Amino acid sequence: MIESQSNIAHELAAIAGYSNVLTDTPMSDYTTFKVGGCADYLVFPENTNALTSIIQYCLDNNRPWFLLGKGSNLVVSDKGMRCVVIATNKLNSYSFVGNTVTADCGVDLIKLSKASASTSLSGLEFACGIPGSVGGAVFMNAGAYEGDISQVLLSSQALSIEQNGNGQLQAVPIVISSQEHRFSYRHSIFQDRQLIHISSTFQLIKRDKNQILSKIDKLTTARESKQPLELPSAGSVFRRPAGYFVGKLIEECGLRGYRLGGAAVSEKHCGFIVNLGNATASDIKALISHVQDTVFNRFGVELQTEIRFVGEE
Repeated sequence: MIESQSNIAHELAAIAGYSNVLTDTPMSDYTTFKVGGCADYLVFPENTNALTSIIQYCLDNNRPWFLLGKGSNLVVSDKGMRCVVIATNKLNSYSFVGNTVTADCGVDLIKLSKASASTSLSGLEFACGIPGSVGGAVFMNAGAYEGDISQVLLSSQALSIEQNGNGQLQAVPIVISSQEHRFSYRHSIFQDRQLIHISSTFQLIKRDKNQILSKIDKLTTARESKQPLELPSAGSVFRRPAGYFVGKLIEECGLRGYRLGGAAVSEKHCGFIVNLGNATASDIKALISHVQDTVFNRFGVELQTEIRFVGEE
């Protein structure tokens, strides 16, 4: 490790604690696709104050940073990430008040769905199979089975990166109402502005617990029967184009099971690309491009990716 990297690691550890700072860490260990090179720094803040301080440290020292949830919607490049990756795993508290639940950005969305069901609160059943964090779900307005985050979100707490009177950047706590999220299909204001999600409050409905659990069981069975959960992936790769089903388009192009390197179009669901065990980020990216080109040449439909590509090119 070079001295400058060691100094930065010590500075981050002074904020987050030495056990919460890793250097030169493979991002393949922290993404569901199981690909990606090393991050220079990986930091795990244990509370909101630590998260705010780390963000402010990066701003004060002009250090690039990236906020990581469960890594379930990412392809990290093979060259890795030259920045401070801030993982939200340990920001995982949630609490129920009446018919609402407030959850930190790092809370597992599946866990929150099941916890809500156990308290006879309905509204998050659609999320019972979405393998992401609350922060990531709000960021992209995650959804499934005709439900999405916008339908239940009341408000979010966030940090806004703003200039003070001296022109210095500061992380300022703000509250964002449901309408201010500007939700649309797989989109929110968090993609348009320098905002860091802290927590969200969701409005749920009191219902019979057994009915809620029954719905979750049905959605789970449907997901397990249709999706390639046995292999690493990042879920649905493409946004659904108006008037079409992505999987059907790809299948009709003869691409079911099509393979490039260690990446393949899933045999089980053509809307998924899976890691057969030795895929690289380059394999995945090349396969996505091949699918897009093939579908466009056959049907004239442009497939837009739902997953994000991050890291050094």
